[in-house]
Amino acid sequence: MNERAHTGDSYWMRTAALPSFGPLREDTEADAAVVGSGIAGLSTAWELARAGRSVVVLEGDRLAGGVTGHTTGKLTALHTAAYHGLRERHGEDAARRYAASQSAALRHVHDVAGELGIDCRLERRPAFTYCERADGVDALRAEAEAARAAGLDASFVTTSGLPFPIAGAVRVDDQAQFHPLAYLGGLVDALVARGGRIHERTRVTGLDPDGGDDLRPCRLTTDTGATVSARHVVVATHHPVFDRAVLATRLTQHRDLVVAGAVPAGLDPDGMYITQEGGKRSVRTAPLPDGDRLLIVTGEVFQPGTGHDTEAGYARLEAWAARHFPGFTATHRWAAQDNAATDDLPLIGRMPGRGENVYVATGFAGWGMTGGVLAGMVLAGLVEGGDDPWDGLYDPGRVGSVLRTAPAFAKAQWDTGKHFVKDRLDSLGDGTGGPVSELRPGGATVVRHGGKPCAVHRDDEGALHAVSAVCTHLGCLVAFNPAERTWECPCHGSRFDPDGRILQGPALHPLERIDPDEL
Repeated sequence: MNERAHTGDSYWMRTAALPSFGPLREDTEADAAVVGSGIAGLSTAWELARAGRSVVVLEGDRLAGGVTGHTTGKLTALHTAAYHGLRERHGEDAARRYAASQSAALRHVHDVAGELGIDCRLERRPAFTYCERADGVDALRAEAEAARAAGLDASFVTTSGLPFPIAGAVRVDDQAQFHPLAYLGGLVDALVARGGRIHERTRVTGLDPDGGDDLRPCRLTTDTGATVSARHVVVATHHPVFDRAVLATRLTQHRDLVVAGAVPAGLDPDGMYITQEGGKRSVRTAPLPDGDRLLIVTGEVFQPGTGHDTEAGYARLEAWAARHFPGFTATHRWAAQDNAATDDLPLIGRMPGRGENVYVATGFAGWGMTGGVLAGMVLAGLVEGGDDPWDGLYDPGRVGSVLRTAPAFAKAQWDTGKHFVKDRLDSLGDGTGGPVSELRPGGATVVRHGGKPCAVHRDDEGALHAVSAVCTHLGCLVAFNPAERTWECPCHGSRFDPDGRILQGPALHPLERIDPDEL
């Protein structure tokens, strides 16, 4: 590990000047309540406020501190190699609607930033999906053709701005990159100016009834004891809460590691790049105040809660960046968590089984910047009684596309069931990470305590922290991530700190605390 690199908060979070807001302390009401303050939630809240609705935003932790705060900040309709697969699985028309909607979201960011005067370091850049090996060329040629047929100005090229040769790439010009939290800061200011209310450190724990109507609004309960009554509720919490396990069965989780550090402007590859080779590598730069560029490299994808060696993954990313960009030294390290629907299309619209007035946005598969903005446009339109401009492409209640991708759906269920059963059997022994007495500072283990799995971590000062190892979402067992010092659920991606506090849902309640003196 590079000792100078800060692991945890992203560069965006450490350089954004976002305002802070207090918890919700009194019962309140609004036309619309938005749960979650990432780009999907805040985009939806802004669109509704602009339409004249009263809006309250509820955030369980800090503003944009979840998935959005740990993105790479790419705004593009070229989503790795999506279009060939979309055409094969969903048809030509679906691929065209996908390209048109994602492009519309990209343009919307430009329009809103201009309208509100937001300085979000918005830069026009080409986007590339590339390969270094010759055996990947045919697939990228097919992807370029499919992207063109879908309406993107895509081409197949064999050169790029990268400092190493490539075998081929799909190129789409006039895409963009930005500082995502600077953009959201502008939305927050505009939202508040229009009467919008935001409450941080307010975790929503319940939704009653199943859906609001003109006579009976939805009622949200929170961990502060205060409630919110709203005609419409938007759930924008990454993995959706209040789901009743309907959407959870159609979502898979993954985390990407990120390293970033300054490079001279002359090493800027002048574009946004991604490849699935070598455990995935994604590259972009951002402007720094001194004229240098911040090189941001992403990759080393893994499923949370599966015991992935995150330190080794960071080391591989840093070595790759230093090899290709001489002089690179990581100053920031963070991880981004994303989920994807098993049929490869985001879920944006009314939440199944929750009535007409409860909406959800999730499943962006790593492309949440355009996806989140798109969600705001679609959901605000539905709340206002308009038609879905994309003709149900993203409807969470869709059935046909799920049936067409049944093998991926079945695999997701198998993986979840495997963890639910296997992890319990593994925990029957004397600690998956060894006995508590042998834990070194920074280490962790899962042991049996009173017949139940107990997750134990020893911090750098030697103190023990003990919690139940059973995730409070649907009961899978958590595993330790040593680089981020978190307990993570392999089934649906919930994350907790060593004392059991929720860092990331869909869990609504913390892990039960256990007295370490009893171990």
